[in-house]
Amino acid sequence: MSAMPLPPAAKKGWLAHYSEIVAGWRRKVGVHEDSEDAMHDAVVRLLENGAAAVNDPRAYLKRSTANGVIDRHRHQAVLPTTPLHELEEYDHPLASGPEAEVLARRLVADLKEALADLPAVCQQVYIRHRLEGWTHAEIAQGMGISRAMVEKHMTRALQHLNRRLQHHAP
Repeated sequence: MSAMPLPPAAKKGWLAHYSEIVAGWRRKVGVHEDSEDAMHDAVVRLLENGAAAVNDPRAYLKRSTANGVIDRHRHQAVLPTTPLHELEEYDHPLASGPEAEVLARRLVADLKEALADLPAVCQQVYIRHRLEGWTHAEIAQGMGISRAMVEKHMTRALQHLNRRLQHHAP
């Protein structure tokens, strides 16, 4: 027998507002994962800082989640990406063949070299975010720096890598 979900009135503290806030942002931005990630980050901060220190958990979570969603969209706007399935056929990278393999090896070697030119902190931030999939909040917490510093290091790394790897672009 599975447990029945609690009715909203039975939920306590921040949990009582979770679904409402996530659903509200999902309607506004249309991306469920962004709103859930931003809410998760807000809840983690709330619990780390002590929920008792916050007078109005609902207001805190709404504002903090809003800031998180906005930060995520700003970051995505800086570096727009296009999923492979949306690219035109002639825009797809080469899929196979000896030439593609050589180009891929050169790109990897150049990427490693360009990463090595960056300060260690920029390298760590880039690797954790782009290669290991960490969120900015996780990186900030793990490295003991602010989210703003994580974003600055990411921006610096991306600008450097774009300059250094520009010759690989079609």
